[in-house]
Amino acid sequence: MWPTFISVTLLDGLLLHLLPPIGTGVDLIPGILVATFGNLALIGAVAPWLAKRTWKRRPAAEPGAPPKAQLEVLTDRIGTGLLLATVVGVVAAGLAARPLVVVETEARERAANALFRHVAAHGTPELRRNVEASDTRRLADSYFRTCIPHDDREGWTCFFVDARKRDAQVIQDPSAIPNPVR
Repeated sequence: MWPTFISVTLLDGLLLHLLPPIGTGVDLIPGILVATFGNLALIGAVAPWLAKRTWKRRPAAEPGAPPKAQLEVLTDRIGTGLLLATVVGVVAAGLAARPLVVVETEARERAANALFRHVAAHGTPELRRNVEASDTRRLADSYFRTCIPHDDREGWTCFFVDARKRDAQVIQDPSAIPNPVR
């Protein structure tokens, strides 16, 4: 159990650093310290308690072996299993705490909100009626071209939307050619 303790504690500390279960992150050394104390509690308190409860309910594995040795072996096996379970737990907690990467979606949402505000403030009644039928294409990272159809669906009014900043900037495109169909 002790060689496993050392390797799993270092692995847990590294995992806490690379996949932190909290948003602020965990440095490597504090991660190793947290893993050390957590793993010591598991093998020092939880494993012996589980081993005693399990040992009382099971038949003797080897009739010739002393009961104390059987309990010690069982404690080592349960402790090793708990240590390996911590790796799964740390990975699960780290993955669960990772933010969902929606940068493109958030940028597109900022662009759409800016366009809706711009059309509501400066657009013609025709544009306000058709803004929900708009077609948006990404030109670059957080930079979009959105075209709004006219009532007859023959003409379009297009805008460039720069959503790199919190307050996205909307500029009307002089070209009325709609976005290409992909």
